[in-house]
Amino acid sequence: MSEPTGHTGEAAALRDAQRAWEEGALARVLQRFPERSPRFRTSSAETQRLYTPLDLSGLDYLRDVGFPGQYPFTRGVQPTMYRGRLWTMRQYAGFGTAEETNGRFRELLAHGQTGLSTAFDLPTQTGYDSDDAMAEGEVGQVGVAIDTLADMETLFEGLPLDRISTSMTINAPAAMLVAMYLVTAERQGHDASKVMGTAQNDVLKEYVARGTYIFPPQPSVRLAADLIVYCAREAPKFNSISVSGYHIREAGSTAAQEIAFSFANAIAYLEACQRQGAEIDDVAPRVSWIFNTHNQFFEEIAKYRALRRMWARLLRERFGAKQPDSWMLRTHTQTGGSTLTAQQPLNNIARAALQALAAVLGGVQSMALSCYDEALSLPSEQAQTIALRTQQLIAHESGAADTVDALAGSYYVESLTDQLEREANAILRRVDDLGGAVAAIESGYMQGEIQEAAVAYQREIESGERVIVGVNDYVDSDERRPPALFRPANAAEILAAQLKRLRRVRAERDGAAVDASLRRLREAARGSESLMPPILEAVRAYATLGEMCGVLRQEWGEYTPPTVV
Repeated sequence: MSEPTGHTGEAAALRDAQRAWEEGALARVLQRFPERSPRFRTSSAETQRLYTPLDLSGLDYLRDVGFPGQYPFTRGVQPTMYRGRLWTMRQYAGFGTAEETNGRFRELLAHGQTGLSTAFDLPTQTGYDSDDAMAEGEVGQVGVAIDTLADMETLFEGLPLDRISTSMTINAPAAMLVAMYLVTAERQGHDASKVMGTAQNDVLKEYVARGTYIFPPQPSVRLAADLIVYCAREAPKFNSISVSGYHIREAGSTAAQEIAFSFANAIAYLEACQRQGAEIDDVAPRVSWIFNTHNQFFEEIAKYRALRRMWARLLRERFGAKQPDSWMLRTHTQTGGSTLTAQQPLNNIARAALQALAAVLGGVQSMALSCYDEALSLPSEQAQTIALRTQQLIAHESGAADTVDALAGSYYVESLTDQLEREANAILRRVDDLGGAVAAIESGYMQGEIQEAAVAYQREIESGERVIVGVNDYVDSDERRPPALFRPANAAEILAAQLKRLRRVRAERDGAAVDASLRRLREAARGSESLMPPILEAVRAYATLGEMCGVLRQEWGEYTPPTVV
């Protein structure tokens, strides 16, 4: 396909024919009916009026597209994709106490969900116990509160951790939460080698997108790498890191930035694992991903194709990985939370459906839909069910799961795939020039680039150049909110229940064992040995999350972000 139609003469003839069309039929129509806008674009680039074989000049099918399940995996990571097995359908859940979230998990599994996705409250995400002054007003409000192993045991009581896969959205203290999960499985009688799941564990994106960081970047990368290396050796079915483009996109990035910055972060983790003596083919296969699916339908399809091809090339060419499993990019996706609107919230059902369809056509391995009422509250049970049913409708009624990479060969999709890869590689080279992801974060480069993209997008909305239905056009003046919004139980009741459990655990545990485990954690933090053995020891002794993170805060300090102008 070095020439779009196979022969130089045919390419020239096509160019001549297109020019004649533009000067004739197109020009006459444009004179009578101007286009809706002088400018059409995706998040990353201008969109042409028409794509033809001329836009695929230089594309080599075997080199650049290939077959599903084979390098460079542009068309998918499995030869049969969804014809053999559908993607894992998850819904993000977690609120209040461990008991309440355990009940929601049971409901979701009963409705046909095939995996669990766990939200943690802000104190847990930032390494504070529920009775810390910093946790005031936040316990159990945007996720479940986890202070000790006792909470984790309650969270998964009656749920067989050798047969279900659990995704955990936890980053800075991921090593501690995964340790609690593995010990919970151990207490159920399951060896760590049987445990399946994913921990986000991508702390670098916290510095540029979410803000739930604790320690400075360098020791945080070390902690993340310790978990990755430990799981590669002891819990090989557990994905010990889910590198997140999702939150980078939610912060306002373009699709190309989402690819490049998340890849830059992943490179930093893999290089840290190598410094710890791990072989690339031991750790790379358990790197998983979470990306964001937004409203630009064809860009999102092309993005997943570009992600797989770019990652395969990067692992083989830059890291020298030899195993096909190391080259595969396997990803979860969550539909775009930032695309949801508080105005006319039922429109969000359609938004999520279109985003989910794009993700399926793009070939993801796991998916959760942001619920229609999330711009107003935590999702209600009804909204969670609708989101799950939307996935099931796509899987069983749309036909989108019946063939592999249905849009391969589309002039537009193939061109857009190439374009996204080129732009993402250019951004990644800039990060490399700055010294890698940590240096790019410490200098404020990543934050500044995302901020510029977010401001540009908002200006398009405010000017009306970009239409958001129900927000800046098609506005309903007498709009009413949906009647059934979910609210967690009274915050005071949640806090009281959580503090009661925490006091009981502290009273019943072996204080001397806790103190000894925390001393060993401190010694490890001062040296270069893996932190996972002392963390697991502390977890088994029922040390609290805040106690473990407190030790590391004392040894490593806390992060202060640069000012981004």
